[in-house]
Amino acid sequence: MTYYMGFGGMSGFGGFRVFNIMFIIMFLLVTGTFVAILVKGISEWNKNNHSPRLTVPATIIAKRTNVSRHHHGGVNGHHHHHTSTTYYVTFQVESGDRMEFHISGQEYGLLIEGDKGKLSFQGTRYLGFERGI
Repeated sequence: MTYYMGFGGMSGFGGFRVFNIMFIIMFLLVTGTFVAILVKGISEWNKNNHSPRLTVPATIIAKRTNVSRHHHGGVNGHHHHHTSTTYYVTFQVESGDRMEFHISGQEYGLLIEGDKGKLSFQGTRYLGFERGI
């Protein structure tokens, strides 16, 4: 009698069953993660839309950037490199609470730490900052 060894020491085609189960588990994990991120994004968007638009006195207390580097393998051994920068500004309101918002690069360049003015926002959505009180 002849036995053929598959994945994990299983005889016959048992290894293919292990592969199929692992494939299904990974597919469900990736799909579940994607759905969770999508639901979270839609939930935050909806919450922001239902939040009041507020304008409050605030001071810019910090600015920061987050640079992401992406490497893509290309055709014929050519590699493509891409970077993206995300801009954040932290504001402090009169109560002492601090809020950090994602803003555009153009607006980031115009804002200076220590500036005082009126911050407009809706939930977690930054709407603008007007210097001077």
